[in-house]
Amino acid sequence: MTPAATLGDLAADTVNLAAESRGFLSPTGVEIAFLLVGLVTFGAAVITVTTRQLVHAALWLVVALGGLAVEYLLLTAEFIAWVQVLIYVGSVVVLLLFGLMLTRAPIGRSPDADSGNRWIALTVAGAAAAALVWVVVDAFRTTWIDLDGTPAGSTDVTGASLFQHWVLPFEALSVLLLAALVGAIVLSRTAKAGAASGATDTRRGTEGAR
Repeated sequence: MTPAATLGDLAADTVNLAAESRGFLSPTGVEIAFLLVGLVTFGAAVITVTTRQLVHAALWLVVALGGLAVEYLLLTAEFIAWVQVLIYVGSVVVLLLFGLMLTRAPIGRSPDADSGNRWIALTVAGAAAAALVWVVVDAFRTTWIDLDGTPAGSTDVTGASLFQHWVLPFEALSVLLLAALVGAIVLSRTAKAGAASGATDTRRGTEGAR
């Protein structure tokens, strides 16, 4: 064996050993990008719930939801990423902005956007986040993704998993959203009826005084 071939084999073995020994202290570019995008998304979410300007909160929500879509792309879940963009960024946030404009919400700083229950809300949010992390880690502790197989975020895999294993939660969520929609309609009609009756009583009182 020539010296050049020996050096070539040694270099190949070194590269393979480095690839096999890659761990937490030697992250890849995708892992670094995932961490940075996650930090930006977390910061945008914190600003969304702490700012006193409603329009700014809606715009920072766009950044947070867009960051989640980028995270899905980095996890090779392209279908979920585009669903995130189309439904949440493209529909929910636009609906919020239209709601702010149609209800004539204050554009600047609003003292009504703050609450005295901030620490209670922070405690509940921290407990919910800890419980969610514990459940996810415990459920997927031994789950591994086959990177050489079918992409985990493709429409085939997502549809098969959704309609084979998650049909009941999916339908329960749809019923919950329908109930929330019906409740919002009922509350809005009740508020309008109360306002109309109050205006009628005021008008009658004014006419009686005359």
